[in-house]
Amino acid sequence: MKHLDAPRREAGGAKPTPPESHASEHLDSILSGRLRQALLLTGIILVVELVGGILSGSLALMSDAGHVTTDVLALGLAWYAVEQTKRPADEARTFGYHRAGILAATANGATLIVLVFVIAYEAVQRFAHPQPVQGAIVIVSALVGVAVNGYIAFNFRGRGSNLNVRAAVLHAVGDMIASIGVIIAGAIILLTGWTFIDPIVSIFIAALIGWNAFRIVLETVNILLEGTPRGLDVMAVRNAITSVDGVLSAHDVHVWCISSEHTAMSCHVVVGEHPLAAAEHIMRAVEGTICERFGIGHTTVQLEYLEPCSGDADHLSEHNHPHRKLAQLALSERRRTPLSRRRPQPATSAATK
Repeated sequence: MKHLDAPRREAGGAKPTPPESHASEHLDSILSGRLRQALLLTGIILVVELVGGILSGSLALMSDAGHVTTDVLALGLAWYAVEQTKRPADEARTFGYHRAGILAATANGATLIVLVFVIAYEAVQRFAHPQPVQGAIVIVSALVGVAVNGYIAFNFRGRGSNLNVRAAVLHAVGDMIASIGVIIAGAIILLTGWTFIDPIVSIFIAALIGWNAFRIVLETVNILLEGTPRGLDVMAVRNAITSVDGVLSAHDVHVWCISSEHTAMSCHVVVGEHPLAAAEHIMRAVEGTICERFGIGHTTVQLEYLEPCSGDADHLSEHNHPHRKLAQLALSERRRTPLSRRRPQPATSAATK
């Protein structure tokens, strides 16, 4: 197949700007600032609960302080990841550093899952060995955790598309619920002396954190495996491409996630015989349709004319030329057809972006 590089002119209109790219740097700066603030506030919670646990002798509060320690590590990792994603693309990372955030989110999810097992283990230990609690200090210390973590979760509202933010919010909400559990357990123990409420609440907290952490890990693994974005139908994308005037068919349609907020697509589009300018107009129309209907701005569209690949492309793989066999069959049929009955066959070429 002969390849032609289409000139980068504005035939058919300029390439549309993806919705995902608007004010991206501004949003990253906001996220970075809020993550730094959350990191500082969580550090304050850690100090308060650690001191309160030592003064009260409460194992529950000390365990919650251990939970907060993982929050500090997770928030620090999330902040670092957001800073990395602000770096521009270069020769070594042509898509930029968005995957740094995905790796950080995977690590956050993994630490949450480890935390679930730690909480479950501590809960079992407390069933066997109940611990006395000095309720007043525990309740005051835990109330600080509830207030600060509630503020952190509220501050990140409406930004659930970023996996690191979701992980950070999950850490904050998990710690807030854990603190509420400590308060309830402390109050019940003070009023009734029933110490088994503490491990029961802990197991409930572990189950809640584990379910959400598992979902985050599943989503990050899907992105690292370059899976199709959640809720996007590849068949619908293919149908949208073929609905563009001038497009005969589409194949090798690939849609994958660069990050939780950036999606890319590549496809081969088969067209009839057109002048190069008209072919580029079709390409721009395909890009515009995909951007408007699916919000995908990172697109690579290769145009193809129906003709068998030339001999100098025989060394290329079948993956690069999936239409080769069909084209060769068409050529064989053409050779068997009398000259007077032949119809003009389109010429093979591909316009790559």
